[in-house]
Amino acid sequence: MNSMEQRNRTFVTEFILSGLSSNPDLQLPLFLLCLLVYMITLLGNLMIIVLIRVTPRLQTPMYFFLMNLSLLDVLYSSTITPNIIANMFSEIRTISIIACAIQMFLFIDLASTEGMILAVMAYDRYVAICKPLYYTVIMNKVKCVKCVISVYVAGCVNSLIHTCAAFSLPFCRSNRVNHFYCDINPILKLSCKDTFLNQVFVFVFAGSIEVGSLLCIVISYVYIIFAIFRIGSSGGRIKSLSTCASHFTCVALFYCPVFFMYLRPNSVYAVDQDWVLSVFYTVVIPMLNPMAYSLRNQDVIKALVQLNINRIRCV
Repeated sequence: MNSMEQRNRTFVTEFILSGLSSNPDLQLPLFLLCLLVYMITLLGNLMIIVLIRVTPRLQTPMYFFLMNLSLLDVLYSSTITPNIIANMFSEIRTISIIACAIQMFLFIDLASTEGMILAVMAYDRYVAICKPLYYTVIMNKVKCVKCVISVYVAGCVNSLIHTCAAFSLPFCRSNRVNHFYCDINPILKLSCKDTFLNQVFVFVFAGSIEVGSLLCIVISYVYIIFAIFRIGSSGGRIKSLSTCASHFTCVALFYCPVFFMYLRPNSVYAVDQDWVLSVFYTVVIPMLNPMAYSLRNQDVIKALVQLNINRIRCV
């Protein structure tokens, strides 16, 4: 290989994203749909954050973690969706290699952190239902803050490993990313070096975080179910189940796409087959989480009604 070929192999300054669709007839409907979903995502999650901050009876560990989940959903959606909207009518959807690396870092960071937050929320429900007498001792404010800081740091470290490993590779096959954002698998496919080590990183680091978080959730819910069955009154069982229903819905929405998209061999990866799943995972899920909590959680509904009543009185 001569020096000119070597320079052509490694000197990539930007990528071209394929976008959601190349069909001109779909650009306007997709633009309006993505914009609507993004606005609902921002309004829904910001509403929950403000509601928890201004409502005294929601100043509990459960809602502290929910507030962080909503914050993650705002940041998570803002990492992907605005770029999709901005590129919707562009003929050439370019993104610099630095911006691509930043987008990948933020996406992996926020996604892995959200998975761990869901695990912490499951443990919180376990303590509340299985060890109610010790709840205020175990889930005190200092420990809750430490838990949140820990998952943010772990998510950042996990993302830094994958992003640095991916962008240390030379890119020579093409600069066209067959996806609508800088996801790790489409980027690795552009490298002219063997990406086996990167795949190992995905399975070991990302896999350990996601599997470990899901294992914590499953174990917590096993104990919760057994504890609920031991409750004598049907009213008590229903109340205990209702406090977990919203969280379990968010867990199912988050983990089903994650395991199908990432924790599988690279040889069976196909972006075309995953298009709908990727849109659901990156755009729709952040919108559904506040809906799951606001529609199924009586405390959130009561706080929202009270906030509206107070606003009307002030007017």
